[in-house]
Amino acid sequence: MAAVVFALVGLVVLALLGAVHRYLWRRFVGDTTAPGSALRRAGTVAAFVLPLLSVGAMTSGRVGAPFWLQQVLAWPGFLWLACLLYLTLALLVGEVVRPLLLRGLARRDGRPGTAESGTASGAPAGLPGEPRPLAGELVPSGSAGAPTRSEAVTRTAADPVTEPETEPTATAPATSAEAPVPAAVAEAPAPATDAQAQAPGPSRRLFVSRVVGGAAAAAGLATVGYGTYGVLRGPSVRRVTVPLAKLPRSAHGFRIAVVSDIHIGPILGRAHTRRIVDTINATSPDLVAVVGDLVDGSVADLGSAAEPLAALRARHGSYFVTGNHEYFSGAEQWVDHVRELGLIPLENARVEIGGFDLAGVNDIAGETEGQGPDFGRALGDRDRGRAAVLLAHQPVVIHDAVEHGVDLQLSGHTHGGQLWPGNLLAGLANPTVDGLERYGDTQLFVSRGAGAWGPPVRVGAPSDITVVELASRQA
Repeated sequence: MAAVVFALVGLVVLALLGAVHRYLWRRFVGDTTAPGSALRRAGTVAAFVLPLLSVGAMTSGRVGAPFWLQQVLAWPGFLWLACLLYLTLALLVGEVVRPLLLRGLARRDGRPGTAESGTASGAPAGLPGEPRPLAGELVPSGSAGAPTRSEAVTRTAADPVTEPETEPTATAPATSAEAPVPAAVAEAPAPATDAQAQAPGPSRRLFVSRVVGGAAAAAGLATVGYGTYGVLRGPSVRRVTVPLAKLPRSAHGFRIAVVSDIHIGPILGRAHTRRIVDTINATSPDLVAVVGDLVDGSVADLGSAAEPLAALRARHGSYFVTGNHEYFSGAEQWVDHVRELGLIPLENARVEIGGFDLAGVNDIAGETEGQGPDFGRALGDRDRGRAAVLLAHQPVVIHDAVEHGVDLQLSGHTHGGQLWPGNLLAGLANPTVDGLERYGDTQLFVSRGAGAWGPPVRVGAPSDITVVELASRQA
C-alpha cells in the first residue's frame, strides 16, 4: 500500500513539473520567438533538458550513483529548481501586469477624435503600420475608408472631373494635387513608406510578451543569484538570551553555539564545513551543539568533507544528535565518524554540565530502524530540580519535552523555510519555524540552519549560527 501511495505521489509531482515547464516554455519561448527560429529551438531543448537534470539531482544519491555524477548533476539540477520557483512566481505577477500594458499601449496609439477601433464616423482607424489612403486617392467601394455616394458626387472647384467627347489629346502632366487618379491605380494597394519598410516592428502583443518575459526572467534569476551568494558566503551569527528559572547563578551567562542543518553534500563540501567551524570558534562558546542534518551522503563520500569539525573548540566540548538526513545516509556510520572527530553523540542520553542537564534524543526518522527518540531513557530518571536543555532535531517533539519537564529545547530542521514562501509550508508542519517560543514551562528555540538542502539558495531565511546565552533568574 505504501508503495502505491509513493508511486501516485511521484506521478502527481511529475505531472505538476510538466505543467509548470509547459507554462514557462509558452511565456518565455512560445510567446516571444518566431516559429523555427534558433531561439525557439534552444528554448525547447532547455525545457526538456533542465527538468531531467533536476530529477537526476534529486534521485542520483538515493539510487547509489557515483559521487562524481551526483556532483555533476547537483549544481545545475538543484539551481534550476530554485529558478523554476521564482521564474514562475514572477510570471504570475506578470499575468496581472500584461493586460494593463496592452490597454495602456492601445490608448497611447489612439488618435484624437477617434475611438480605439475606428474614427468618429465609424470607419476603422487601421492597424499600426497599415497603409492609409492618400489625399485625393480613390478607394474601392466596399473597402475600409471608401467614399459614400454623396461624397463621390460632390466635387470642389479645385478637383474638376471632365469626360472627353473625343479621343484625349496630349496635355502637360498634371500636378499631384490636380491630376485625377486612374481607376486601375486607385484599386492598387498603396506602396509602404520607407519607414514602414525599414522598421515594421513587432506586434503590440509580441512587444508586451517580450517586456513581461524579460522582466520576469531578470527578477527570478536575480533572486536566485542573491540567495545563492548568501549560502556560499556562509552563515551569520545571531545571539539570543534565554532565562531559565532553575539555572543556578554559577551557570549564568553560559553560551551554547547552536548549529543545525549543515548539509554537507555534493554541493556544500569541505570549504563549507571550514567556514562554519571558523565562525563557531570566533564566538568562543562554552559548548557547541550540532543538532542534526549534518550530511547528505555516506561517510565514504563525505567523510573528508566533515573532517574540519575536529577543529571545533569549546570549554565543555561539542555534542551531536542525529537528524532525519543522517538516516538517509547511514546514521550508525556517521555517529561513529563524528565521535572520531571529537564530537560527543547523545543517542537518547544525558550528561551533567555546570549547573544543568544536557540531553539529546535521536531523530524520529530513526524509528524506521528501531533507533527513534526515547525520552524516558534520556530524561526519565533525572533530578527535576535541575534545569534541563534538550537537543532534538525536529521541533515537533516539543510536546514530549514539555511532558518530561525540559526547560529549553534546541532544534533545527525547518531551515526557516529556506525559500520564500516555503516558510508558510514549514509552518503547517512545525510548531515553530524560526526563533524562540514558549510552550507551557518549556521554551523552544529553532535555528534556521547553517547550510541548505536541495538548491544552495536561501530567500527570506538567511543561514545562521546562534549563540544561546543562558540567564539565571537568581543572578
